[in-house]
Amino acid sequence: QVQLVESGGGLVQAGASLRLSCADSGRTFSNYAMAWFRQAPGKEREFVGGIARSGASTYYADSVKGRFTISRDNAKNTMYLQMNSLQPEDTAVYYCAAAAGVVYCSRTGCYPYWGQGTQVTVSS
Repeated sequence: QVQLVESGGGLVQAGASLRLSCADSGRTFSNYAMAWFRQAPGKEREFVGGIARSGASTYYADSVKGRFTISRDNAKNTMYLQMNSLQPEDTAVYYCAAAAGVVYCSRTGCYPYWGQGTQVTVSS
């Protein structure tokens, strides 16, 4: 069973950096492809980026490409989202998600397992 917990959110100024973590308390973390999504107030949840089970490949939404980096440490059952050059439009609740049998998918429906989210607020 996958149980995901995000951490690392906070309030920062534009241009700053944050690193989010997503920890899985289960024993099968390496079996799952992982992804980050975000949801701003009044908007739909949107894909941020994803990472393969091994961590060998990653893919990103155009809006964050070049600024955000996803990584994972399977030995620690943890995925990370390094966010640089943050902008006010990055303000959202950030969620991690997991799925077995997925290679690349940017749709929320691909992911049956979700964390509770962590708030990121970027002030101008």
